[in-house]
Amino acid sequence: MIVAGLGVVWGSAVLFMALDGRRRAVGWAAVAALAVASVLLAVLLGQVVVDGTRDTVAGGWPQGLGIRLRADALGVVFALLSTLVLLSALAYEVASDACSRTLPSIVLFMAAGLIGIFLTADVFNFYVFFELAMIAAYVLTAHGGGSRQIGAAFIFAVVNLLGSFLFLIGIGALYHVTGTLDMDGVSQRLLEVDTTSTLIIGVTLFVAFGVKLGLFPFHFWLPAVYAGARPAVAAMLSGALANIGAYGLLRFGGDLLDAEVRVASTALIILGTASILYGSLQALSRRTATEVLAYSSIGQAGYVIVAIAVGGSVGFAAAILYAIVNSLNKTLLFLSVGVRGAFVGTAFVIGALSVAGVPPTAGFWGKVALFQTGIGVDGTAGAVALVALIFLGGAL
Repeated sequence: MIVAGLGVVWGSAVLFMALDGRRRAVGWAAVAALAVASVLLAVLLGQVVVDGTRDTVAGGWPQGLGIRLRADALGVVFALLSTLVLLSALAYEVASDACSRTLPSIVLFMAAGLIGIFLTADVFNFYVFFELAMIAAYVLTAHGGGSRQIGAAFIFAVVNLLGSFLFLIGIGALYHVTGTLDMDGVSQRLLEVDTTSTLIIGVTLFVAFGVKLGLFPFHFWLPAVYAGARPAVAAMLSGALANIGAYGLLRFGGDLLDAEVRVASTALIILGTASILYGSLQALSRRTATEVLAYSSIGQAGYVIVAIAVGGSVGFAAAILYAIVNSLNKTLLFLSVGVRGAFVGTAFVIGALSVAGVPPTAGFWGKVALFQTGIGVDGTAGAVALVALIFLGGAL
């Protein structure tokens, strides 16, 4: 079951390379493949909830040689969430008759990369799947072929290649100090490594994931790309691909570099605060819906960082919940931008109220979790400041 969802989208992606995605039957068949993968991931999530974490080595290879996959609740939730986002966005393009020849296969390749990222238990294979998803994203950003799409794709490729390069440096440094790339082994051996070395590694990885997440001050590519891409592509980038940044910070910051996160917690809270305020204030000054949503994405990323910086079970739970809610909000909002009608207007209002945290929307529960995180901060002044920040960000 761990391999099943990944195998479906990978095999389908290779198959659809030979087919013309402009034909509706082909587009809907690709949507069906993503639906099957979503069902398989949902079943896997149920098994993980009941039986706990599962491990396997793909293809029956010996441990240490094959691709080690691990299904835990965090990884499977993000895999399922990202697949559902891609499913919705692809169905949107197929229904609007806007598919290109290669779009279905490229979306499936992105799905394969994302599922692989969220289910791998090896740092280097994380990077391999990471690059697969990013290459697909570069192509998708140019979907539509207009000057805005081409310009957005160029900016996206240049900036995110830098992020990928930094991530590869971080992986090399991890291997240098631990002698292994297995996540469990890295986590154990980092306990014996000098904190100075691991802090430098942590900063490198943080910048790499911060670029993907669009966190201030690594955000400069995001507004132009989100506003320039087609609405369905913007939904894929903000609702699925950005999950790499959130998941990477949670997985590496929570599992592998937890001590380093605690040391740098003050700096992370400052960066998260700057991201919340900058994104919110910039969104207020925009005049088009896509620009408002793009800058809002920068602010929403800040909440995730603040929750991770606070740490502990409450902090990480809030970060996970808010990342999930933010992914759903941005998918709904970006897909609503390009169409009109009473139903679409209602959907957009629900998404907007959710971003603001107005009850009874999903965003309200995300903000409640963040408030609980703020209340749990040591020191009355710090708790009051964090709660005030969360309230101010929602109000803006």
